[in-house]
Amino acid sequence: MGNFEEIKTSLSNILSPLGFSIHPFKISWYNELVQKKDEAFKLPYHDDCIAFIIISTPSVFEKAFIPFVRSEHYKNSSSDPLDQCMNYYFSLVKETCLEEDVDVLYDYELTATRRPKILVQTAGHCSGAAYYYQKSDVKTCPWPETKSIYGVSIHPKFGGWFAYRGVIVFKNLLYSNLPKLEPIDVLLTDEKKIEALEKFNGNWKDWAYRDVVEVVERYSELQKQYFITPPKDRYDLIRRIREGLS
Repeated sequence: MGNFEEIKTSLSNILSPLGFSIHPFKISWYNELVQKKDEAFKLPYHDDCIAFIIISTPSVFEKAFIPFVRSEHYKNSSSDPLDQCMNYYFSLVKETCLEEDVDVLYDYELTATRRPKILVQTAGHCSGAAYYYQKSDVKTCPWPETKSIYGVSIHPKFGGWFAYRGVIVFKNLLYSNLPKLEPIDVLLTDEKKIEALEKFNGNWKDWAYRDVVEVVERYSELQKQYFITPPKDRYDLIRRIREGLS
């Protein structure tokens, strides 16, 4: 447990001032959930192995992303600026934990068979970070059985105004007695669950699902502008941010 606390403190010291939050979970908790859907998504680590899922809260854009793109670490290349940013800050974690054997699984990474390397919403749910609402959570289902409904994660403080950025797996850190935190169910009625799922599946780009509960913080107007701008058109916005014009 001592090593766990040291690692958790190190991650928090690096990431929390930048607006990230960290949430530990055991690999067995994640694998138990994914095997109900598809064995192929299971992670090949010891059941008691500890991983941390990293969340970006709304303030990450101003505290981490803007400083990054204004620094010498940003490369004006074809790679996504936000991915570059996450790679950079996760690399700081790896440098701090050089004595640990770690794997980093980014939210955007795919396997050779085009599957996500990790289901981040499932990882977030099993860590207790945010409740992952799915069609199966609705007792009186209004949709046809054959209709696909994508699940949505709702954070108890930020609603939908957050994002999972990746998972850091500490391969040799085993902690069988890690206390399990259940995610907070903030949508207490079928009506609220249906509302969130309908808004997310209907038009997730209009931001409405993010406010399905009261939140303490939302994305800034500049951050909204960044995310609604098509990726191919973001470089002019990045240039203006770098020059302090936005």
